[in-house]
Amino acid sequence: MATPPRRNRMPTPPTPLPTANRLLDTLAGLRHQGRKALAVLLDPDDFVPTRTRQLLGQVAQYPVDYFFVGGSLVLTEHQAALIALLKAEAPHVPVLLFPSHALHVDAAADGILLLSLISGRNPDFLIGQHVVAAPRLRQSGLQILPTGYMLVESGRPTTASYISGTAPLPHDKPSIAAATAMAGEQLGLRLLYLDGGSGAQQPVSPAMIRAVREATNAPLLVGGGLNTAEKISAALGAGADLVVVGNHLERNPNFLVEAVAAVRQAGSSQPST
Repeated sequence: MATPPRRNRMPTPPTPLPTANRLLDTLAGLRHQGRKALAVLLDPDDFVPTRTRQLLGQVAQYPVDYFFVGGSLVLTEHQAALIALLKAEAPHVPVLLFPSHALHVDAAADGILLLSLISGRNPDFLIGQHVVAAPRLRQSGLQILPTGYMLVESGRPTTASYISGTAPLPHDKPSIAAATAMAGEQLGLRLLYLDGGSGAQQPVSPAMIRAVREATNAPLLVGGGLNTAEKISAALGAGADLVVVGNHLERNPNFLVEAVAAVRQAGSSQPST
């Protein structure tokens, strides 16, 4: 009796990646449209529901473009609760993860700033954490925004520099920042992020922002130390496409009104290209 032919079992295909990345397309279109954008960074470790609801009440009157959720020492249960509150009470504002560890992936968000710390030389934050997170990211369905993340000296050591074990870019060396950003763009990173870090004493200088803007075409995000409308205006005027505010809102919730006004003013004064 003939033995039936043995059939090879077909491997299970991987979950397909999202075919559309609307968040990346929107950010890439800011310069073309002559727009500027504002993101509010929320640290899950500082999550207090009543305080967050108060902020969301202000956002209803003074709209922001994005919520970034993340921090250097995130407790995952707090992150999940924060994202759930944002999605329930401000569903029109995209929520992007701002992770410092592979464990911070949460499919309830809309997307993730997949940060590669190109200002440092710690392989764990250049590729190591990304390898650990890759299978979860593939399954999550999150829109992925590959981001060249550059820490900049801001007057004192920050949590980000301590946790990552890296030295920030010198505050007064725009040419080094420009070359670093250029390398990140050449490697295929789609966004660039200059950050003074949480609680920065001084923001990234307009000279550095301008140097990076002139050297690259990718959307440019700037954060850290932007605690006045004048500093926000200076960053946007130097070439930032999106500014990020966070810590100062904890101390002065009404600062949101000033930040929104500064971003709108900067956007209205920019010619379309």
